Amino acid sequence: MLKTSLEQKLTQKLAPQQIQMIKLLELNTLQIEERIKNEIEENPALDDGGDGDYDNEDNIVENDSDVLTHEEEREDDNQDSEDEYTREDDYSVDDDDYGENDDDVIPNYRLEVNNTSKDDERTEIPYSAAKSFNEHLFEQFILKDVTERQKFIAPFLVGNIDEDGYLRRDLDAVADDIAFSQNVEVSLQELEDVLKVIQELDPAGIGARNLQECLLIQLRRKEEQTDGVKVAIMVLSDCFEEFTKKHYEKIMQKCNITEHDLRSAIDVIVKLNPKPGNSYGEPQRANIHAIIPDFIVEIEGDDISVSLNNRNSPELRISRSFSRMMDEYSSGKGKNREVATFVKQKIDNAKWFIDAIEQRRRTLLFTMEAIVDFQRKFFLTGDEANIRPMILKDIAEMTNLDISTVSRVANSKYVSTPYGNFLLKFFFSEAMQTDSGEEVSTREVKQILKECIGAEDSTKPLTDDRLSEILKERGYIIARRTIAKYREQLGIPVARLRRKI
Repeated sequence: MLKTSLEQKLTQKLAPQQIQMIKLLELNTLQIEERIKNEIEENPALDDGGDGDYDNEDNIVENDSDVLTHEEEREDDNQDSEDEYTREDDYSVDDDDYGENDDDVIPNYRLEVNNTSKDDERTEIPYSAAKSFNEHLFEQFILKDVTERQKFIAPFLVGNIDEDGYLRRDLDAVADDIAFSQNVEVSLQELEDVLKVIQELDPAGIGARNLQECLLIQLRRKEEQTDGVKVAIMVLSDCFEEFTKKHYEKIMQKCNITEHDLRSAIDVIVKLNPKPGNSYGEPQRANIHAIIPDFIVEIEGDDISVSLNNRNSPELRISRSFSRMMDEYSSGKGKNREVATFVKQKIDNAKWFIDAIEQRRRTLLFTMEAIVDFQRKFFLTGDEANIRPMILKDIAEMTNLDISTVSRVANSKYVSTPYGNFLLKFFFSEAMQTDSGEEVSTREVKQILKECIGAEDSTKPLTDDRLSEILKERGYIIARRTIAKYREQLGIPVARLRRKI
């Protein structure tokens, strides 16, 4: 049985403009430049103001003011006709003036330019086509005493060596690749034999399947097999796991060596290259990114000014030609009405985008000014000890913005100061109380931890319990597990892994 009823319901939905604003707020300087560029390419109604063909939202061009009058158009048409007639008369020629072969009209020597004399020194700047790392390895391989079948197999192994110089694929998978792509059966023993030849290539350690094998290859290829090298080979061969965990007592007991022997072996091992592939050619720069600050803070005396880094961000306007087009087609019917609807939609989207960019700019500046005001002492001195405890809620209350909005502003954005570039999240930290009741930033506690660990005896590093006692002596009551959390956030290993002999 069907039943109809009326029901009142109150729901809250974000408007498309709000969603667009939220997405723009999260973008940093480079991302917003790319976003603006894409929007200009997708929306012809949006103009960067470069050619002057624009109009503001509150000043849409009217037909009677910007469109040429009929008399002006008629005069322009007549002038264009006269110019066209003149151009045709000036360039009208007879076919008899040209020979049968047009290429002979202009000799080749007239098309060449040589502004140098015989006495001038001519130097050509050569350019080199860089070889890939795999090509470099294969060129070394074919110079070895190998068979034609091994030369056939080698590219499949060399091609699977990554940029660090490791072969991290199983030989079974490589054999399957050769079988599927070349329809050739290759045994694991053949692959092992070819891999041994590859591991003899330069740089030393190439073709290793793990760190242990990489280091051992480098040690065994050393010309001088000193006592330290021999002990290092024994330690890495028999006690590699203990060595990674720095269980030195177990290593000395298992290998029956003295502390002096172990120290000599460690001195040899630390000089090895754990990533031999990076030693070929120029260093990898794929992961190096220049920091482009989103805010610029300038200080003059006690005055602090905050500005946005607009860089290549253009001043967006509404295209004048599109505004004119909307006026022309809005009075029509049928197809003209459809075109007018399309044009109006593009203009509305452009206005929304311009408003969102402007609102983003105001929100970013407003929030950054609040952060600078809250951390004013740090921006005037540059001393990290002057950073006050600050959370997102503090800035949200100062700006009357939502906490999520402040979080989006602080996400992945940098500020340029006279003391360097800082991530905005650098200024946010939790608060803790000292034994005197004073609130201090956790960043100050982390700085004390770094100083204590930096000054410790490397043979007897400070444990988390001892660090907790030191902080209590300075008035910071912190539990051991909190010390461990701060230490991990600083990227500092446990005391056992910091130990040196």
